[in-house]
Amino acid sequence: MPFYDFTEMPVWQKANEIVGDIYKLTEGLPKKEDYALCGQIRDAALSIAANIAEGFGRNHTKDKMNFYYYSRGSCFEVRSHLYCGRTVGYFSTEQMEIPNQKCLAVIEELNKIIKGLKG
Repeated sequence: MPFYDFTEMPVWQKANEIVGDIYKLTEGLPKKEDYALCGQIRDAALSIAANIAEGFGRNHTKDKMNFYYYSRGSCFEVRSHLYCGRTVGYFSTEQMEIPNQKCLAVIEELNKIIKGLKG
């Protein structure tokens, strides 16, 4: 079934959930982290959804795949920031579990999409 808008894509919907999860998780970070961990993880989360949307809007398969790869990379970036936040004591394992699992699910779905585009 073809999608007529990126917002119909389950992978984008899950990426959008990650944005909400990350913003909630980072609300309590110290002010000194505004331009460090907080800004980095929020930007990476936003990039997941944004790159899926941009890839959807591209006409050429190679362009689509590149943006889906960028989105996939941003998932790994979010995961890394979650682990680093845990390392420095800002996030507990329990707090990071849901966004981490959602990132893994988005990575898996993007892998399927990319494989399908490769033919």
